[in-house]
Amino acid sequence: MPPPHRMDHIGSLLRPKHLLNARSSLSSPTNLYTLTADPSLKAAEASAITSIVQEQLSRGILPITSGEFCRHIYYGGFFETLTGMTPSPSLPIPDAFRSDFPTTVGLAAMGQTTRAAVICTAPIEWRQSAYLEEWRLLTASLPKDQWKNAKITIPAPSYQHIQLRPGTAYTASSGYTSDVEYFTALAAAYTSEIQALYDAGCRHIQVDDPHLTYFCSSLFLGGCEKDGVDSDALLDLYLSAHNMFLANRPGKDLHMGMHLCRGNMSGSTHWVSGSYDPIAEKLFNKTGYDTYYLEFDDVERTGGFEPLKFLPQGQNVVMGLVSTKKVEMEEKSELMQKIREAATAVAQGQGVGEGEALKALAISPQCGFSSSSLAGGKNMTEEVMWEKLELVRDVAREVWGDF
Repeated sequence: MPPPHRMDHIGSLLRPKHLLNARSSLSSPTNLYTLTADPSLKAAEASAITSIVQEQLSRGILPITSGEFCRHIYYGGFFETLTGMTPSPSLPIPDAFRSDFPTTVGLAAMGQTTRAAVICTAPIEWRQSAYLEEWRLLTASLPKDQWKNAKITIPAPSYQHIQLRPGTAYTASSGYTSDVEYFTALAAAYTSEIQALYDAGCRHIQVDDPHLTYFCSSLFLGGCEKDGVDSDALLDLYLSAHNMFLANRPGKDLHMGMHLCRGNMSGSTHWVSGSYDPIAEKLFNKTGYDTYYLEFDDVERTGGFEPLKFLPQGQNVVMGLVSTKKVEMEEKSELMQKIREAATAVAQGQGVGEGEALKALAISPQCGFSSSSLAGGKNMTEEVMWEKLELVRDVAREVWGDF
């Protein structure tokens, strides 16, 4: 299955001021997992999504997303909606978390002493969709023949487990006695969520798993060693958790992608650096995704394109070449050169020509423009955001033709 679009974007967009104002009471870190049915906030979200959908349509930006305007942060909504998952708004840093976990190390350096997480305290049950309402708000503003061009994002199943101190992601009262049991139950919930979205017409889902890049970080790997955790086995566990629900996708016409990055906090902050080399072979060959969204905008942070030699035929990479962290505009000629370099790496690995390798590639910004409501890149504005998205669009058209 080829990538759905030769241009793409990761999902989140800068929130309009009226939406930020409506959400201001929920902006505290302790409210990351707070569900609300406040009518005024719901109205503000609906209005903002209608506007952002029309803006994407008018500018020819694909895929069309909600901007994640229904969420405070990109992973919000899913875990706290599940029965059996209990939000803990103020877990102590570092005691409740893995040793040298890059996110909590960074937050501690900023002066943060607690962090919210969701712990499994009873058997996990999916009783209602976390993102169906968001999907319906997105498609309410779209002609039905455009639904195929819309994308929804969901967090990775490992999001809570990877950050919490080993053995604490689930309690004895959950009934789970192993990580495999925990992830099997979570996978069943993901299967139900994906089925609900599919039944409502969604055909493009992106799973956000930025923490997989932590396996490229000496800080995280050192923390695993301190905790007595086999990092190779842990990576295998997380990849298998993805495959548990990918095996049950409801239709062959559902495109599933995975996004990886190295952190996208307010002020252009990232948590780790390092090439994809340590994980690329397993990532591409041991998960059943159609497409991987990988950042490649900064060689010092992300490494080069060499790991793409492990990409098998039949899978795709959307290259995040345009920065959402910097307001400076990229040069089109430099982006074209990077695309050629990536095609060379894929071609060498697959034993095909570069023209054939290009069919497995697409271009996007390296991450979302606002992974949380208040987390845009340093000095990033809506004007610059649209200019960068239009640059991605124009480069894609020049390389792969009109779409």
